[in-house]
Amino acid sequence: MNNVKDLQTIEETLKYLQFDNWEQSAPGLARSRELLGLLGNPEKKLKFVHIAGTNGKGSTAAMLASVLQRAGYRTGLYTSPHLLRFHERMRVNGEEIDDNSLISLTNTVRNAAKSMSEMPTGFEIMTAIAFLYFVQEQCDIVSLEVGLGGRMDSTNVIPAPEVCVVANIGLEHTAILGDTVEKIAAEKCGIIKHGSHAVLFGQSEGVENVAREKCAQEDVALTITAQEKLERISSSLDGQEFKYRGRGPYHLRLLGEYQLLNALTVIDVCNALRSRGWGKLTDEAIDEGLSHAQWPGRLELLRRGPDFIVDGAHNPQCVDALMDSLAALYGDKKLIFLTGVLRDKDWQQMLRRALPLAKAFVVITPPSARALDENELAAWLNAQGVQAVPAKDTDDGVRRALELAGEDDAICSWGSLYFTGEVRRILTEQ
Repeated sequence: MNNVKDLQTIEETLKYLQFDNWEQSAPGLARSRELLGLLGNPEKKLKFVHIAGTNGKGSTAAMLASVLQRAGYRTGLYTSPHLLRFHERMRVNGEEIDDNSLISLTNTVRNAAKSMSEMPTGFEIMTAIAFLYFVQEQCDIVSLEVGLGGRMDSTNVIPAPEVCVVANIGLEHTAILGDTVEKIAAEKCGIIKHGSHAVLFGQSEGVENVAREKCAQEDVALTITAQEKLERISSSLDGQEFKYRGRGPYHLRLLGEYQLLNALTVIDVCNALRSRGWGKLTDEAIDEGLSHAQWPGRLELLRRGPDFIVDGAHNPQCVDALMDSLAALYGDKKLIFLTGVLRDKDWQQMLRRALPLAKAFVVITPPSARALDENELAAWLNAQGVQAVPAKDTDDGVRRALELAGEDDAICSWGSLYFTGEVRRILTEQ
């Protein structure tokens, strides 16, 4: 095994990085610690803001990275999964990792992993590559999104970050993380470490109590976002303007109420960083970063006449937030929805939430063994009294949705990030 030759091409590298053995691997940080030790502990050479949560952690990470970059800091961003290509997961100042760096660093990590008694998971290897890349690129700070959970996630090997962030929490991965939001919160709050400052997205009393208890144990100051201190000024398809805690106005390019609330988290994180010496995070830098922040595939308006919005809503909580945002943007207008669902998800609850806003549905079968067939889904929707058109694949679904729409209509595609990425690719190539 030690004589396996290095990966030579980006195609070989991406194929290697596709393996996913985490379900067969015992949870824990031991493999990551061993692997990073073999690599010289790159995580100890970096400063981080560490971000956990069920919904909104990726958006929060991306907005924060935009603000840090606009403030003049060389900023790394680590997120998952990707929409269109693997390189999106590792960025520095908004630029994706280049092919040569990805090939070279993958070989470095792959060779180190060969000497380990237990093979690291795919995500553990990706995380090690990211840390090496951010050191190579001499990042001042890294906006680091947790992969799954928090306490046992491979990103949690880092020393105490500058700020620990817990975004909105919902019931997801319950078999792994727990069957109540409080149990899940305990796993997410496992990223909070002594020596940091913590910021929590304001939510249920139970979740807030879990965060308070963890912060007390670690002697960490806690900021909870205060929605009552949000002053909305304007909201349209062009963006949002608001004040928060008496400061602003701030301008946000991203659409949707949930992104506005995520922006409050970002502002509180910036205030915490500023108190820790990151003095370039002025209100002007925060406003500029928020107004330039991009997070593709999340309530993203891709075209007008008809409007075509794509969103990665894939669980009931996400769909609730999406429908609230669409209602705020479009009022009483009914929309054409393009979607597909997995049989083992709570798909009926998600679709019932969308029914009051639906003019029609176009439905596909996602590329998964767990997918619900498009004809079965269309029959269920038709039985609810709404037109539903089955499509044979994503390309056909986009075409049929556009055929159903008049110039003044609005289409919204929602589902997994993989599906969202496919829709986005099709629309941008047309």
